[in-house]
Amino acid sequence: MNFRLSPDDEALKARVAQVAETRLRPRAQSWGERDELNWELAKALGDEGLFGLLFPTEYGGALSGPFRATTLYLVREELARTCVAAEELFAVQGLGGYPILLAGNDIQKRCYLPPLVRGEQVPTFALTEPGAGSDPAALSTMARRDGGDYVLNGTKCFISNAPDAQTNVVFASTEPQAGRRGLSALIVERDTPGLVGRPMHTLAPHVIGELTFEDCRVPRSHLLGEEGDGWRIAMETLDLFRASVGAQALGLAQAALVLSIEYARARRQFGQPIASYQAIQFKLADMATELEAARLLVYSAAWEWDHGSKLSPAASSMAKLYATEMAGRVVDQAVQIHGGLGVLRGHPVERLYREARAPRIYEGTSEIQRLIIARELLRNL
Repeated sequence: MNFRLSPDDEALKARVAQVAETRLRPRAQSWGERDELNWELAKALGDEGLFGLLFPTEYGGALSGPFRATTLYLVREELARTCVAAEELFAVQGLGGYPILLAGNDIQKRCYLPPLVRGEQVPTFALTEPGAGSDPAALSTMARRDGGDYVLNGTKCFISNAPDAQTNVVFASTEPQAGRRGLSALIVERDTPGLVGRPMHTLAPHVIGELTFEDCRVPRSHLLGEEGDGWRIAMETLDLFRASVGAQALGLAQAALVLSIEYARARRQFGQPIASYQAIQFKLADMATELEAARLLVYSAAWEWDHGSKLSPAASSMAKLYATEMAGRVVDQAVQIHGGLGVLRGHPVERLYREARAPRIYEGTSEIQRLIIARELLRNL
């Protein structure tokens, strides 16, 4: 495997970094502490063409070929390094839009994807429920056929972009007796009667909420793929995007490492910069080594996807597990290096500390990633 970025990828990385530094960083601090949907930021990402990187040219995007994991991962890493609020919007634009790209018909794609490209609308990926988090096959949301409609009842929670998203990709059971084979995916628009949303508030501000469906009538034309395709759509989406959470973690850890190096050079104790002390040097060395190891795992997963191999669940889980756990350790050491400043509310390192916690939970907890890896090992060896 050759993990050296192509000239096109290097150019993309530089372009995203330039956008992040000039348009996002000056407002990253204020944007990062908002937990309501930031339409100004969404429009900026659309205008800069970043959302377009996720979707094909025929729907207004920039993709002229297959979806590229490397593109997704590079953008997530660069944005997370600079402006987490922008990174999260970009990630969920892909997470909610990809099921439509994967399983939607041309009418659905032409209706729902162009507004996502432009940043005029945002989607959700509504899978998690109060009783079905780590076990998505146990979801209880039901979609009962009634003439030309489905009647949808249930509750989803911890849904990014809820309750403000216009396009909700909702996973529900259309055949309860069939278990996961009876799951289907439906597009539910925000103004559907019976859909009620409320925001939720997390450790680090994030646009997230609960969706309740009470006898929502959803046209059968809003079904993605066929009945029973929901599990496949959800898992194929998560296999791709789970590893990209590792790319987000790389950006968070890289930001923490750079801040730590700058501070260690500037901060003086006992007559010299603390960077001259072996204790600090060892911390920086360990942080950089773990970061580089995680980067290789994450971009190995991207390489596997982009070169025609079906990304294995184990590879995706290894990238997500190691990178997110690494980010927690690296940011924790950054707080330690900064001392009292590192725990001041609003300091960049303190904000990173809060931001680095959630990735070990969403899109599959670290414990679930370990189970996936272990089962793959036991099945194949």
